[in-house]
Amino acid sequence: MRVIVVEDAVLLREGLVRVLSEAGFTVLASTGQAHGLLPLVRQQSPDVIVLDIRLPPTYTDEGVRAAVEIRRHCSGVGVLLLSQYVETGSAVQVMAQDARGFGYLLKERIAALGDLTEAIRRIGAGGSVIDPEVVARLLRRHRAAGPMDTLTHREREVLALIAEGRSNEAIARRMTVSGKTVETHVRNIFTKLGLESSTTDHRRVLAVLTYLRA
Repeated sequence: MRVIVVEDAVLLREGLVRVLSEAGFTVLASTGQAHGLLPLVRQQSPDVIVLDIRLPPTYTDEGVRAAVEIRRHCSGVGVLLLSQYVETGSAVQVMAQDARGFGYLLKERIAALGDLTEAIRRIGAGGSVIDPEVVARLLRRHRAAGPMDTLTHREREVLALIAEGRSNEAIARRMTVSGKTVETHVRNIFTKLGLESSTTDHRRVLAVLTYLRA
């Protein structure tokens, strides 16, 4: 799988390039800024681009804005955003464009190479990955009354795991329940959130977006 790494901290950028190369990824290029990134992506055609949310010159949302441009003009390229802190607002805006092929991880997750490589592969395959800490923060956040309030505690747990990008089978293993039980929870979630019948993957994406926006 081919990737491009965008990180302004030189040591971290070089570290990412090294560990990803050793893990079997082809690192096509690496850079420390968002400027000129879209032409680079068009030229190199990566499967996934890994980029920091905060990049020069203002260190605010350059990475997010670059991600939006990449997803708008290079729809087949997966995007994995990295952040030092939980920043749900801007990341949710990017997610809202299309959750498929999108991921958001805290930088501390980089130390767990397995988590990082699994996330990149899942995103490259069109899946989505949300950092568990981001999910936990969203669960703790105060919400006004809405569709999410109709979910049971167990259904919220299932939806949180869906938001992390986990399949029904993986959720069943994590919660130590049967696959049929998970299917029932997922079906109830779709019904309570008012998601009409369509392909399962599409409804999962809509459910995650409802969850993140709540």
